Amino acid sequence: MPMLERDAHGRLVLTRADGTRHDDVHPVRAFPLSDADGALSLVGPDGHERLWVDDPAALPEPMRQLIDEELAARTFVPRIQALVAVSTFNTPSDWTVDTDRGRHTLVLNAEEDIRRLPDGRLLVTDRHGIAFVITRPAELDRRSRRLLERFL
Repeated sequence: MPMLERDAHGRLVLTRADGTRHDDVHPVRAFPLSDADGALSLVGPDGHERLWVDDPAALPEPMRQLIDEELAARTFVPRIQALVAVSTFNTPSDWTVDTDRGRHTLVLNAEEDIRRLPDGRLLVTDRHGIAFVITRPAELDRRSRRLLERFL
């Protein structure tokens, strides 16, 4: 069984079952948006895979905890909690939204930049490629739902 630990500098170190040591590895999700709890890869600083993990939930707790901590520090997907204003119902359109990280204005280039994920979430990608997620569109306030429906 491979082992994962932090070195003196806080970087992850993978030691494989055969004793091979890989310094400074990083977890990378195979499908970070559509299957956020699914398969992942531990990659080295050169971007090459060091270990493939089909089911992270099956890993020993200490290893899974280190991977979860590292992923949490690297993941940036703000959650839209409300649509405050929309500049126009045509695209491109400026959206002012409240997120879990504060108020933000994003530019929606095209209606195709709003994608439905298999679990019902909506992924909104702005002009700069930043992804925002609406976890439960039906639970948005009435005004937000009305604004959003104009683009779906």
